[in-house]
Amino acid sequence: MLSTTDAIVLSLQPISDQAHILHAYTRTGGRVNYKVYGLGRKKNAGLYSPLALLQLTIDRHSIRTAQLSFVPTAITTDPYKRTVALFLGEVLYHVLRHPMPDEAMFDFLFNAIQALDKTDEPQNFHVHFLIAFAARLGFAMEETHPLFTTPTTRTERQEQLRGLCAYFSEHVETWESPRSLEILTEVFD
Repeated sequence: MLSTTDAIVLSLQPISDQAHILHAYTRTGGRVNYKVYGLGRKKNAGLYSPLALLQLTIDRHSIRTAQLSFVPTAITTDPYKRTVALFLGEVLYHVLRHPMPDEAMFDFLFNAIQALDKTDEPQNFHVHFLIAFAARLGFAMEETHPLFTTPTTRTERQEQLRGLCAYFSEHVETWESPRSLEILTEVFD
């Protein structure tokens, strides 16, 4: 039986030459994994980039059709925003593990992705997102917490990101330090 859902791409992992596993956060099912066939190297792989907002038609756990529900023009063309999206996609991949619908979380993420696409200053976006995401997950920090401030220098930003990663590791059982953190640090260096 075919069904349709809105989805946020967390990651796309190859399992063979022609098959991939799409890890997505959906409006109707929470965290879900789908098989995607026939992407190859050139065909539609860009459609499944981290934080892409898709409308999927699915049959059990396979995708029949996928189309962009919001075209994040700046995220796909701006290397800074693309790197932030890669980092946030990895964070969401490790944190959002449950296949339970949570429309409020989906809307929060959808709005954040649109905000990232529109912002003129992406250098602190991921810091603000992690603080708001922690609050959404139920472990908000006090406004007096040192990590709650906006960094003003590259060094402050790097220290704050490491601190936020440590904060998440204390509160999220499935947390793994994002490999893209190093890339993010280099891009904003």
